[in-house]
Amino acid sequence: MNAPDKGMIKPGYARALDIKHGRVDMSHGGGGRAMVQLITELFAKHLGNEYLAQGNDGTCLPAGQGRLVVSTDSHVVSPLFFPGGDIGSLSVHGTVNDVAVMGATPLYLTAGFILEEGFPLADLARIVESMAAAARAAGVQLVAGDTKVVEQGKGDGVYITTTGIGFLPEGVRLSGDQARPGDVLLVSGSIGDHGMAIMSKRENLSFDAPILSDSAALNGLIQAMLASGAAIRVMRDPTRGGLAATINEIAHQSGVGIHLDEAAIPIAPAVDAACELLGLDPLNIANEGKLIVVCAAEDADRLLAAMRGHPLGREAAAIGRVVADANRFVQMLTRFGGRRMVDWLSGEQLPRIC
Repeated sequence: MNAPDKGMIKPGYARALDIKHGRVDMSHGGGGRAMVQLITELFAKHLGNEYLAQGNDGTCLPAGQGRLVVSTDSHVVSPLFFPGGDIGSLSVHGTVNDVAVMGATPLYLTAGFILEEGFPLADLARIVESMAAAARAAGVQLVAGDTKVVEQGKGDGVYITTTGIGFLPEGVRLSGDQARPGDVLLVSGSIGDHGMAIMSKRENLSFDAPILSDSAALNGLIQAMLASGAAIRVMRDPTRGGLAATINEIAHQSGVGIHLDEAAIPIAPAVDAACELLGLDPLNIANEGKLIVVCAAEDADRLLAAMRGHPLGREAAAIGRVVADANRFVQMLTRFGGRRMVDWLSGEQLPRIC
């Protein structure tokens, strides 16, 4: 999707795209003039920059300082537009966060679009505009991409794959195998918001307080956390599989046990009510704007203060501790004083949530 020179669009060869009423057709992925027009008048209009404008099969980027961090994520969320976001902003946030939780500074994105024949150009424009706004807010640039069109009935509107590129400073190493007995677990805010926002839209559920997705780029929050000087061992964003899956991953990578405190885990009342209504466990519900962090116990208060000082970390809380356990069990102290195992999710509770 590298932007062609606008000179390639010859005046009078075709009318401007009818964004309001037009639809994607097979010619938009065929490599000819219609594809060039779609790229120029829609994608490049909103996402264009000096790198995308190079117009080659690849983009030359300036060298950065530190180690290179790369992450790729595909986005197939349904519905495409949901309370608090859409597939466009989600495709930026999800990949930016995967790079940022490594301790790296996200700088560049690439994007691959799979479009279904017949998809309204107005909806596509809305998605691309949302991507552009999310990228600007996160301080990243889209530098390369690709567009393909599949026949009607063989897709689901739009799928987007994004790859993020960032640089990790020397001396910073965050990894799931570094949790140690005695360390403290923190979460940046309430859990389950994204998954339940998707579910409420699908099921037409309404609540006194509407449930909005927490989809957000976390790189600003993470920079504030790193600047605190706290001894951070691990950072993860608990997306598919939710808090339970992420914490089990950390326990298995580090060869430790983890004890959680149910009463300390922040959950919005509307999310809690929706989960109870649908028979779902909030610990298994996906998030797109939250992170889990493991840090040294002596630095937990300092790190918590840094997190709460950022808009995306105001509800940050300490929710558990790392313990020595050869079985690598994750257990939770319940509100009633008992203990229960917190296991991996079996199957997939909420498909197509990211």
